[in-house]
Parts: sequence; C-alpha cells; structure tokens
Amino acid sequence: MTKNIDWSNLGFGYIKTDYRYISNFKDGKWDDGILSTDDKVVLNESAGVLQYAQTCFEGLKAYRTVDNKVVCFRPDMNAKRMADTVKRLEMPVFEEERFIDAVIKTVKANIDYVPPYGSGATLYLRPYMFASNAVIGVKPATEYQFRLFATPVGPYFKGGVKPIVLRVPDFDRAAPRGTGHVKAGLNYAMSLHAIVDAHKQGYNENMYLDSATRTKVEETGGANIIFVTKDNTIVTPKSDTILPSITRRSLMYVAEKYLGLKTEEREVLMSEVKDFKECALCGTAAVLSPVGRVVDHGNEINFPSGMEKMGEITQKLYDTLTGIQMGRLEAPEGWITEIA
Repeated sequence: MTKNIDWSNLGFGYIKTDYRYISNFKDGKWDDGILSTDDKVVLNESAGVLQYAQTCFEGLKAYRTVDNKVVCFRPDMNAKRMADTVKRLEMPVFEEERFIDAVIKTVKANIDYVPPYGSGATLYLRPYMFASNAVIGVKPATEYQFRLFATPVGPYFKGGVKPIVLRVPDFDRAAPRGTGHVKAGLNYAMSLHAIVDAHKQGYNENMYLDSATRTKVEETGGANIIFVTKDNTIVTPKSDTILPSITRRSLMYVAEKYLGLKTEEREVLMSEVKDFKECALCGTAAVLSPVGRVVDHGNEINFPSGMEKMGEITQKLYDTLTGIQMGRLEAPEGWITEIA
C-alpha cells in the first residue's frame, strides 16, 4: 500500500522512511549488515569522519515504471564508483554484490514510499560510508560504517524545466591529481562557499575551469556538463578531475545507439563554448538541466536554444533516457535492476 503522501507537491528534501541498511567494518571485515528503524548515528567525538573527513557517498533512485514495476537504474555503476572512491580515501571496499543487495533490501523494506508512476516523484537512495572509530593522529581509521537510507523526493524542477544561468567563478573545484574524480564528501564541502556566492550574485551554478590552466571547462559543483554542436554532435569535457557521472555516460550511449548522433569526450576550451548551440548539466537528481547562459567575468554567452525551454537535442536525450528508465523504451542489457 503506497503511503498517503501528496506526491505532486513533494519537494527535494529528506523525509524519514521506515528502514535503513547498516553494515560495520571491524577487524578487517564487514559484518552481515542489518535493516534498522533507527535513523540516528552515534559516534565517538574523535571519530575519523569528524576529524579528517573520511567519508563518501552515492546517489541513485528507485521508481515505478509504466507497467508498475519497482526498479533501480544501473546500481552496479554506483557500486563501482564507490569502490573507486573508497580506494582513493584508504577506506575498505563494500563489494558490488553486497551494495546491490543493500539497495534491493532497503527499497523492499520501504516499498510503500516508492511514488506512483507519472507523479514525477521517486524514492531517492543515499548509500554512504564513513570512518567510525576514534582517530587523533592523521591516518586512516580502522573501523567504518556503510549505511543506505531512502527518502521520497519530488521532481527536481517543480513547475517545469527552465534553462539556468552559470557563471565562471574565480574558485577552483579540484586540483590536478587530487580527488575531483571521486565522490568524496570533502569535494562538496569545498564547493559550498562558491555556490552560495554564485546564488548571491544571481547565478544558478558555477562552471568550473581546470585549475592548472583555467582555460578548459570541467564541471559544476554537482553535475557534469554536455554541449551540442551546430551539427548535433554531443560533446562532454574530458579531464582527470571530473567525477564520472553515471547519467552522463548513459546519455552518451543513448545519443549514439538510440539517436544515431556523433559523440565526443574531449578537452573543451572555454574559448569555444560560444560556438555550441546547446548546453546542459546532467546528474541523478534532474537527469538534464538546460543551460541558457554562461557569464564569464562580465562576458555573456547566450546559447541559441534560449532561456525558455530545453534545446531540441537536449530534449531528445532527456526523453530517450527517461523513457528507458521508466520502461517506455527497451533498456540496454543490465541497465535496469527489477526489485518488485
């Protein structure tokens, strides 16, 4: 029985659900894991996560398809990306099959919170891991906790999608050979001042350049960027400091295999941004967010797709990927994990 929630007016925020999955790492191994009704985390005051930010997270969704199945989109990719992240942070890997099992168990335990098809709402899943034992010297912890909670969320854009405005900031997002390519909590902490500052200046997000030369486009604080050329080639920036977005990689596959478009993952110079006809941000929460304008220190770049709606190619990409996710189009093998 679906919960009595006003799905159409649901925001993008936290709502406590009935169960969350918890597993602890101690003495070199993970325990069996449990589902718990307790949403509180109790830690020592000197826990490694509090002292040295040893923490990371993922984000994915469960939702109902057109034929009322409850599914998740490519959870194996989230498991792989978390494994890459924890290795970089000297944390233990939570194996892929256990990660997917935790996803399935948590969704099944909170099945009544999965919104109905067509509501625009989804059940957002947040797997995360942190250092849990007391650490005072600068070194990796020896005990960790993996947790996964679920919360129903409304559509990212309430009232429809409107193109956003980006600015090129004076802040850097990530250093070469740093942690920009992994989903560590510390990356997001250091982006908060820049996004607050952008909002104060009237912009929706920051378009970060590479910190070494400040000539190449990288990503925003929380999403990868795609561009569309005048001949409908899909271009996405390539850099060792960009987080490998699962949505972006899926969109590039869809562009090529479903829409027959040419795709390029390459370095994108800031000087060529003015030559693209469309631009969008991509990520789990919104899938695609159209960009209408980029402001680079007073120099405005206005994309031909405009400030009123998604560009034609961006819209096709959005419709195709969401069609696959919602069961309206056949999915590539392995993309959809059926839960109920």
